[in-house]
Amino acid sequence: MALLEVRNLEVSFGLRSGAVKALRNINFTLDRGERLGLVGESGAGKSVLGFSILNLIAKPGRITGGEILFEGQNLASMSDRDLRSIRGNRISMIFQDPMMTLNPVLTIGQQMVECLMAHRKISRDNARTIAVQKLKQVQIPSPETRIDQYPHELSGGMRQRVVIAIGLLMDPDIIIADEPTTALDVTIQAEIMELMVELCERNNVALILITHDLGVVSQVTQKAIVMYAGRVIEQGPTREIINDAQHPYTQGLMNALPQMAIPGQRLNQIRGSMPGLQKIPTGCAFNPRCDYVMDICHHQLPGYTASGNCQVACHMVAEMKKSAQASEEV
Repeated sequence: MALLEVRNLEVSFGLRSGAVKALRNINFTLDRGERLGLVGESGAGKSVLGFSILNLIAKPGRITGGEILFEGQNLASMSDRDLRSIRGNRISMIFQDPMMTLNPVLTIGQQMVECLMAHRKISRDNARTIAVQKLKQVQIPSPETRIDQYPHELSGGMRQRVVIAIGLLMDPDIIIADEPTTALDVTIQAEIMELMVELCERNNVALILITHDLGVVSQVTQKAIVMYAGRVIEQGPTREIINDAQHPYTQGLMNALPQMAIPGQRLNQIRGSMPGLQKIPTGCAFNPRCDYVMDICHHQLPGYTASGNCQVACHMVAEMKKSAQASEEV
């Protein structure tokens, strides 16, 4: 049994003009110690999916269909009281901006100790000892001193390490990291990502990394899910997707990487922009931006086609596979 299994997940937001679907028919599994990347532009639904796993969708959003099975328990239908034993304990979340996570008027130690004492029956002294150990794990120098400092006294990279330490406090089974390095410079980004991979491997912790950067995903994750307009459009082994992207959108994301451009020329980009939830095109949502659009793309939602070890939601890929099979039969 997979550690986490998401089945046919749907999330909707109720608006005055009517409900709109932010996530549609999401399916994936995550094994213990496995690293999964969620990729896509802003508005693709990556963060909504991350929040949905912990049932943290704020009103007017709500889970309207499907299951989120964590060790067989459905988190989507679990009560808030039961979820408290899982949030921050069995499943931790690392947010994009550490200053939105850390309380500016409490020391690092106060915040870590309170977190530990909320989930475990231990003394304050023991909680402080564990907090210092976690700060050491994330390579914070002089943790015995840093633990008594306030967030504003630390650099951006140091604050992000503290947030990771808090995420590891309860020895979770899964860490959901929502673009954890966006606010940091490139050198610190690499250090933080390397640290997270090392900690996950050492503690056999599963990681869900939410990002828009396929370059980071290629270096960190084993499986990848590419999302567009609230739907999974390609998923499979990261290496396979990076080396042979099948969906035109995934190909566009790959071509948009700086290293894919010719030096001295403009960077490649996907024309147009992500549609709003109230203006998702009929058929394939990517059809207004696709260079390979066909008539069927305008009126029929593509199903999933197996391509190697990947699943791709694209009419073109399906047609190419049919043609290849017909040629083999001849």
